[in-house]
Amino acid sequence: MSLEEDLKSELNPEQYRAVTTLEGAILIIAGAGSGKTRVITCRIANMLEHGIPQSQILALTFTNKAAKEMSDRIKGLTNKKLQNLTISTFHAFGVRVLRQDIQALGYRENFSIYDETDRYALIKETGRELHFTGDAMDVYKIGAIFSDIKTGRKNWNAENSMYRELYESYQEGLKVYNSVDFDDLITLPIKLWREHPDILEAYRNRYKYIMVDEFQDTSHQQYEMMHILADKNVAVVGDDDQSIYSWRGADYQNILNFEKDFPEVQEIRLEQNYRSTGTILAAANGVIKHNTNRKDKELWSGNGEGKPIEIYMPENEAAEADFIADGIQGICVEEKRKYDDFGVLMRANTQSRAIEEAFLEANIPYVMSGGTSFFERKEIKDIISYLRVISNHDDDINLLRIINTPRRGIGRTSIEALNTVAARLGVSLWEAIQAVLECGEDECPVSDSALESLKSFCQLIENNKTMLSGKGLSKKVKQMVTDINYFDFLIAENPKSEKAARFKYMNIESLIKSMEQWENNPQHDDTSLYAYLNRITLLSRDDLDDGEADKGKVNLMTVHASKGLEFPVVFIAGAEEGLMPHARAVEEGGDNAIEEERRLFYVAVTRARDRLFISSCRKRRKMNASVDCEPSRFLDEIPQNLVKYHEPSKEVDADAAHEMLQNMLRNMAKPHVPKL
Repeated sequence: MSLEEDLKSELNPEQYRAVTTLEGAILIIAGAGSGKTRVITCRIANMLEHGIPQSQILALTFTNKAAKEMSDRIKGLTNKKLQNLTISTFHAFGVRVLRQDIQALGYRENFSIYDETDRYALIKETGRELHFTGDAMDVYKIGAIFSDIKTGRKNWNAENSMYRELYESYQEGLKVYNSVDFDDLITLPIKLWREHPDILEAYRNRYKYIMVDEFQDTSHQQYEMMHILADKNVAVVGDDDQSIYSWRGADYQNILNFEKDFPEVQEIRLEQNYRSTGTILAAANGVIKHNTNRKDKELWSGNGEGKPIEIYMPENEAAEADFIADGIQGICVEEKRKYDDFGVLMRANTQSRAIEEAFLEANIPYVMSGGTSFFERKEIKDIISYLRVISNHDDDINLLRIINTPRRGIGRTSIEALNTVAARLGVSLWEAIQAVLECGEDECPVSDSALESLKSFCQLIENNKTMLSGKGLSKKVKQMVTDINYFDFLIAENPKSEKAARFKYMNIESLIKSMEQWENNPQHDDTSLYAYLNRITLLSRDDLDDGEADKGKVNLMTVHASKGLEFPVVFIAGAEEGLMPHARAVEEGGDNAIEEERRLFYVAVTRARDRLFISSCRKRRKMNASVDCEPSRFLDEIPQNLVKYHEPSKEVDADAAHEMLQNMLRNMAKPHVPKL
């Protein structure tokens, strides 16, 4: 039996059509839980079965985790290594393009990629050079303006023009330091292809078949990247009802743009949901149909009706947190579920404190999405900064981070002198240091002791250039950490807690261990320092964690972080006006914002497989005051025959509350017949 015959027996008719339509432009509208990833992977496997070369296929998605899952599934279907198949995030594909051809834009080959921390540091440094006052240097606001300008979301106007010179100097700084920021990973390949048609033609000749996952999340620039590269064989997969990232540039209207730019497009709708019960889907459909700017679709399920949606109206956020904690423990016992079967979703991170306290009180293990990622910890960033400077001496931001870390007598006065030399010569700080090391005694702008420290610092960096070879990277990094006496530095930085210093050092040991595992993985052909730095810059927190440590824990996260995930039991906390929909979003965006907030609620509802609980507090503490809350308008949009309300009328003691919860859980276990 051929692969295509196998697929016909395993897929529903719409999925089969999406998998077997290989030529032309295709728009696949994939509802929540409709087997989207399966369709994409089967489609690529079917392409390979039909003799389309691996090298001609490009699949673009949004997270490294999704790209890896896709790749693993295709390998499982085809039993091939697929070394020439390109499955990548947009940003990682941009890196690939720039590594190949960035010289055509006037950069040197081994450029650095600035993360948000580096970017803010460069904005701050550039602002100081232009004598911006501290009040005018809100780097987060300025960073957002720069991103909007660079990606074409906004133009210069009377409101933001005060930052135009700063923006131009920031751009010049990136070029001087041979660095790019995350926005550049999309905008520079587009610039490259527009300015060099021969380079574009080479890419078009290679990638004859293009697929884009989560198409509703593409920004205008990402759409342009796809559009300029695509010839005629392009398939995009998405769901306008799950477009929840407008704040970072995503535009579900790209679905309409696609239909306009590819007029011969075939549309295929996947509406059968394999995840949730009929009740949960009916609730989701009831809510989302109130949006007007959407493609009409009706999710349906073959999983049975399931239990009603439970809506609870606790007195305040503390009672809400207790309800969630008690509910989780009760369901674990009643239904013999594990803690990682539960997802607790909230609109804002600020809601987590009360819930975390309740979990700690009840000894419920949990993992929270968000927080400080491993690679954002100071001790890790210090070591990574050394590696960045070793790979790119002209990276001023990272050089400034480590030039006196650990302390080596190169203070602010010396750094200001080096900055003056760099500005006068129009060079990077590293080149300024070389100029200072070569100048005569009478002309030297730094003290003798600082000069000696600069010499030993440069020698340290030069001695570690053997890391560039791609051999034994982890051992060399371990030796460097010893050479700079970083542990002694941690002890000095944490004089009251040697335990804290040891914990931070253990993080560095974990970094080196993960580096060792990476370079010993036979799937990684390139284990150079450049390849490693590219990897850790592009990885998100979810990609860095292997997930093993989080098994057996309740999943606490924002609704945004939950997209693409599913849980047997879901609690949605804080379904109140001001939170869902969020007050700030409504104030700033009007009707469009309400529709996006409704899509966000729809995403939250459709994360649930079997059971869904929603809580809406009567009061919530805001700015040290308890304020009255109104239930979210979205609750009224759920068909009332699908829900069961719990509305305690008065405060109850602990024993009575426990008894109420147990009664409620017993009632939940009874079969429910929806009203007609």
